[in-house]
Amino acid sequence: MVGTLKDLMRTQDGAWVVSFTTRADPRPLFDELHDKEVSVEIKKASRRRSKTANDFMWAMCTDIGNAMRPPLSKEEVYKHTIKDVGRFSTLHIRSEAVDSFRSIWATHGIGWFTEVLDYSPYPGHKAVFAYYGTSTYSVEEMSRVLETLKQEMDNMGLMIPVSKEEEERMLDQWGRALCRRNTSATSADGNSA
Repeated sequence: MVGTLKDLMRTQDGAWVVSFTTRADPRPLFDELHDKEVSVEIKKASRRRSKTANDFMWAMCTDIGNAMRPPLSKEEVYKHTIKDVGRFSTLHIRSEAVDSFRSIWATHGIGWFTEVLDYSPYPGHKAVFAYYGTSTYSVEEMSRVLETLKQEMDNMGLMIPVSKEEEERMLDQWGRALCRRNTSATSADGNSA
């Protein structure tokens, strides 16, 4: 999940307590894993892409889906593209916790889906491919998604809804907005966003 680090304190026994804020609902995950040892990874959130790049992506997903026989929904085209060129993590989850994890993961959005393999090198576990929706993608990752969709449209003989120049303008516009947001966040609290 994406959040903002909030507080850091040390307990009397020397343990560290790290807190953060998030807009995602952590309650189901907290209920399942509270007081259990978990693996934690904290890293700087990746750059996000522009709204117009998002609109461009969905327009292509719609056109591709409508041209297929039988037609596919734009969501199915989107998921297929993410599966082909998107980002995912391979997780080894206790077999009895897989369904719960999948349900929680899917609440993040359309592109947050999973594939489950019955095999895992850890007894009593299953391997889960957890795909990330494009809302978390960097400009480079989103560009790869757009290029894949454009190639598919070209292969199908469909007209791409924007010119190369317009696409570059969308991504450039997004990059400038990102710089402004990062500069504002740095000047406001002394830390980068």
